Amino acid sequence: MADQELRDGTARPDASDASDASRISDAAAACDLDSPLTLHRLVYLEENGEVTIGRPDIESFAILPPDGAALVRRLQEGATPRQAADWYAAEYGEPIDVADIVEALYELDFVRSEPGPAPQTLRPVRWQRLGQALFSPVAWLCYGAVVAWATVLMVRSPDLLPSPRAMVFSDYYSLIMVVMTVAAAPLIAIHEIYHALAGRRLGIGSRTRMSYRFYFLVVETSLDGLVVVERRKRYLPILAGMIVDVVLVGVLIIVADFTRGPDGVGLAGRVCLAVAFAAVIRVLWQFFFYLRTDIYVLISTALGCVDLHTTATRMIRNRCNRLLGRPDRLLDESEWHPADRRAARWYSWLIPVGYTLSLSTFLLGLGPVFFDMIGAVLGRFTADRPNWVMLVDGTVFLLLTFLQIGIALWLAARDRLRRRRERTRHVIA
Repeated sequence: MADQELRDGTARPDASDASDASRISDAAAACDLDSPLTLHRLVYLEENGEVTIGRPDIESFAILPPDGAALVRRLQEGATPRQAADWYAAEYGEPIDVADIVEALYELDFVRSEPGPAPQTLRPVRWQRLGQALFSPVAWLCYGAVVAWATVLMVRSPDLLPSPRAMVFSDYYSLIMVVMTVAAAPLIAIHEIYHALAGRRLGIGSRTRMSYRFYFLVVETSLDGLVVVERRKRYLPILAGMIVDVVLVGVLIIVADFTRGPDGVGLAGRVCLAVAFAAVIRVLWQFFFYLRTDIYVLISTALGCVDLHTTATRMIRNRCNRLLGRPDRLLDESEWHPADRRAARWYSWLIPVGYTLSLSTFLLGLGPVFFDMIGAVLGRFTADRPNWVMLVDGTVFLLLTFLQIGIALWLAARDRLRRRRERTRHVIA
């Protein structure tokens, strides 16, 4: 039925607050089914037998079957809800609860409170021209030239290849930590900016927030408006961050080569190679797609999924409950999107394998270097004749290290508390 599909929208404004929910319910209840609704300007994208409909200006979207989208179009053309319901029954041979549809339209904020026709044009998105310039043919030629130049340099001089040993460019570990943290901030910002600008060149807005994935502290850029863009046009905004990461690695390698002297790469060059290695790690981390990275979004988009990760985790929960003989705790799989259900059959097996691989990568790859540094710092405190400069350096290093871990734990606890409050609010409502 169209009303159920309409309620399972892919994105919508936050209406979890009790006052907002009450306002929506009251407005829908007061709606006269014999009076036309005044709807905002909506966009429609038909794909894979479904129609995505929504408001790009507030990034509120829903996925509907074709008959549901046709009903909304009828309402937008000026038909009253009752007329639209009669048309639906005549056209598709079955009745529909139009009052439920109207309530869902209010919940998605598709209904305008003021009378009169909706604006025919949306407000222009800022930085759209900059986004178009950064992904123009000239820009692509520049990116390709940088990567090719850096590749030639690495082939000619293997010491320019970013590697783990480049991370230890100083005996002062706190200096390494500070330099890497300060250098990482603009690189992460550029990664997210390129995501945003690749979307803004298409007229899509964006939001950025800090979050976490497993033991990683991450920054996320939300491009919900991509759901109403043709699928082939979504891939560049998804991959833009990784593309600029590769280009930045090339720039850092080129700069490191310029610092070369009679004794090899200079200190500034070694710092560049350390930052380049960290950027390479971030690119490789994107292939841990089970952590909902850029590659995960790419796969989900290519397969036409709506919420693959959530469906896969629920499928894992059902498998565990079946093995434990707890049929009363099984989740209803009929509500899952068909594309999510198909992909989750193999993706759900990759989640536990992926987390194991991520932990193993840390323990066997970065772990030894990290633990060696921790051991060396602790050894400074137990030395017979401690060096006060080294003690201060070690203290700052430990504080910065555990501060990052603390922030990730705080974000995890905050999100869990927020979800618990939302569940409690819904139960009370």
